[in-house]
Amino acid sequence: MNKLDVLAKINPQMKAVLAKEDELAGDANDTSVGFEQMRENYVAGRAFWAEGGPVMAEKRDFAVAGPHGAIPVRFYYPTQEALRGCSAGSPETPGIVYVHGGGFVLGNLDTHDRFCRILAEKTGAVLVAVDYRLSPEAKFPSAVEEVAAVARYLHERGAVHGIDGERLAFAGDSGGAHLDLAATLYLREECGGADWVKCLMLYYGWFGLKDSASMRLLGGPWDGLTEEDWLYYRTMYASDVAELEASPYANLFLNDLTRDMPACYVAAAGLDPLRDDSAALAAILEEHGIPCRYEVFEGVIHAFLHYTKMLDEANDALEHGATFYRQQLGW
Repeated sequence: MNKLDVLAKINPQMKAVLAKEDELAGDANDTSVGFEQMRENYVAGRAFWAEGGPVMAEKRDFAVAGPHGAIPVRFYYPTQEALRGCSAGSPETPGIVYVHGGGFVLGNLDTHDRFCRILAEKTGAVLVAVDYRLSPEAKFPSAVEEVAAVARYLHERGAVHGIDGERLAFAGDSGGAHLDLAATLYLREECGGADWVKCLMLYYGWFGLKDSASMRLLGGPWDGLTEEDWLYYRTMYASDVAELEASPYANLFLNDLTRDMPACYVAAAGLDPLRDDSAALAAILEEHGIPCRYEVFEGVIHAFLHYTKMLDEANDALEHGATFYRQQLGW
């Protein structure tokens, strides 16, 4: 009710992407089919979009010990041309922890493989993707704790993998962007500090708003983010939705975001119901002198980063995030 006509406002490339999505297996946005069928549809649909792209010097799967058991991760080592003068495996190479989106319910290392490779190539850093446990099997704050555990491991043991543990960053999309910021704050408040986290690349994340103009005006079957869908994801993520509203590691605006924060690249989709979360976060950071670049990519919807095969805005967002990262790290 009272929604904008999003499908009339998306740009031509975004329209072509949605037409292609209709050809692919299943509708991963349909929460009525249940999370198990959603996962099958999501994996099948994302397989096409993950094809192609940059070739890595090495991709290696590994497991990091975590608070709830072993956490699968995947290391992406860019080619020598992308490494900006350092050799692959050099301890001088900074690292990026990538956390995938999917509403805390969907996604794995393969569904986001293409833009992990793109970011590794464009940043010249070693990228480490995290396969955190999904909900509803694992409930909040499990994912926050697991993402933080991987970052702590790389901080302490990164040299074993050719990563400078004093120069780490987070990147992620949607729920992954949420977990990036949540894990950074968890490390800062619960684990003795996070000054070694130098940069965050946050793509269209939810950061804690319960209501906003963008939530009222946007969201539909094209992105799976109606009010009913959003409630579904939150009930999958937490045993009690009220817990998310009260916890500083879910409602991230409960934290003091004016101090001890890394530099942040914050990207939003212009036709995304979560757009105002990014706007609010960026406004706080900018007001208090935290290095920040905020961009709104017009004419596209939530999750647009997947569509680098067909969508200029997806490639631009990854390029701009990588440029901001290199500038902040002097890399």
